[in-house]
Amino acid sequence: MIKPSVIGLDLAKNIFHLAVLNRQCRDIKQKRLRRAQLAQHFAKLPPTHIAMEACGSSHYWARVLQAQGHQVELLPPQHVKAYLRGQKNDYNDAHAIAEASLHQQIRPVPIKTVEQQDEQMLHRMREQLIRERTALANQLRGLLLERGFVIRVGITSIRKRLPEILESDSPELTVVGRRLLARQYARLLALDEEVSWYAQQLRAQVQQDDVCQRLSELPGFGLIVSSAFKSWIGSGTQFKTGREASAALGLVPRQHSTGGKPRLGRITKRGNKTLRSQLIHGARAVVRCSEGKADPLSRWINRLKGTRGVNKATVALANKLCRVAWVLVSRGERYAPVTV
Repeated sequence: MIKPSVIGLDLAKNIFHLAVLNRQCRDIKQKRLRRAQLAQHFAKLPPTHIAMEACGSSHYWARVLQAQGHQVELLPPQHVKAYLRGQKNDYNDAHAIAEASLHQQIRPVPIKTVEQQDEQMLHRMREQLIRERTALANQLRGLLLERGFVIRVGITSIRKRLPEILESDSPELTVVGRRLLARQYARLLALDEEVSWYAQQLRAQVQQDDVCQRLSELPGFGLIVSSAFKSWIGSGTQFKTGREASAALGLVPRQHSTGGKPRLGRITKRGNKTLRSQLIHGARAVVRCSEGKADPLSRWINRLKGTRGVNKATVALANKLCRVAWVLVSRGERYAPVTV
């Protein structure tokens, strides 16, 4: 689609800058707006094309401007940076956003609904609680090591040993030390309860969502991975093929080719780090259980394990699962494993 003009909007907390470019990428207008003026300013304009970087509050403003009848496009900031010329300032940033939109060479980020952001919020809060619990367990393990108590790695070991240590009559633990450790142990139990509550919410969400139900039929896709993948990919229509989806998630080899000589290296590790890690861990479980099985997928995995090793077979399976998951989401199909 040929765009007669594009408004590049540089988002911020309070002060917003916009640049209007024509088809020749020449400036038509520049303007500076305060937060309270932004919605009012665009409400007075006829329906137009607005481009923004996909950053903090961008989905909110995209929904607001779409409700006013405008066509809104969110662009990945790392790709917009290549269009920046001259010194970095707010007007130049807005100009770069508009120019990147006019060239139409960057795949836009789908605008998320409030419900999709709720799903992401649930996952992010759960991940933050897990990180906090892990940090607390590591701190307790290190403090107890200074008193001569060696505890194995893992949350379960802390839960089991710490009450025993608190009840012991060791001279290494004073009254103050026991009181401090008891409070941290209570905090650990509270974090366990919080993580369990979020897991229950995820389970209830997956049971009511048809897309998550279909994704959970994939090998290596549990409740958490299915919900996380669905909240990340949305409708999946932003990708033309499953390979584009796996490339956006960083599961394809890094390429550094020149002179007609292709050179492929390790995976690019682009996109959502947490989801990529979850997919690989799920694939690792499938690879570990594939030994001795005769179905086509297990034979493919075992052949890769023999020629490339376990780790490469695991990443290759994660790539394959991501492609299959894209088909299930974008085309509304169900997983049908090959049995011959």
